[in-house]
Amino acid sequence: MTNIATNTAISLFTKRRTQYALGKHLPISETEVEGLIREAVRQAPSSFNSQSSRVVILWGAQHEKLWNITREVLRPMVPADAFANTDNKMSSFAAGAGSVLFFEDQDVVKTLQQNFPLYADKFPMFSEHSAGMAQYAVWTTLADVGIGASLQHYSPVIDEQVASTWGIPKSWALRAQMPFGSNEKPFGEKSFMSDEERFKIFR
Repeated sequence: MTNIATNTAISLFTKRRTQYALGKHLPISETEVEGLIREAVRQAPSSFNSQSSRVVILWGAQHEKLWNITREVLRPMVPADAFANTDNKMSSFAAGAGSVLFFEDQDVVKTLQQNFPLYADKFPMFSEHSAGMAQYAVWTTLADVGIGASLQHYSPVIDEQVASTWGIPKSWALRAQMPFGSNEKPFGEKSFMSDEERFKIFR
């Protein structure tokens, strides 16, 4: 009988938690982190094996630049008397070692729509499924080696600045940002809604 508590996949999933207290003291080298991210994205499933996910990894000053850009883009959008919270959040992300930017290549989506017209209206949704799986794969992989991370969504407000700063192809649509680094604080308890609200089983 399968023991849920000792199931390898489940044990990995439980390691993946949101971490806002990030530091720059990674347990493995930057090269090793890059290799893990690449392989996690390669192994993540995608509709029609489209492999539509694209990734940019930012380190050091480039990583900090991302969160400074985000800070300044948000400044005029957030009331001045409430900006301190936003400012602190950007600083907490910048305190990490790096960031992963997740994109979906819209040229791939368009090609699939042309080649498989029966599903044309569904491929944008399928692309978002692929994006989520790539993000989860990377997040879980980082957690497994003791690297903390969180998933952020500052699109579309930073899309133009990100594209111009790092020369992103026009067909790449930004979907999420993942600051990562050392875990500087323990994780809090995670709460779950009741199974009765989430699952229905029929035999």
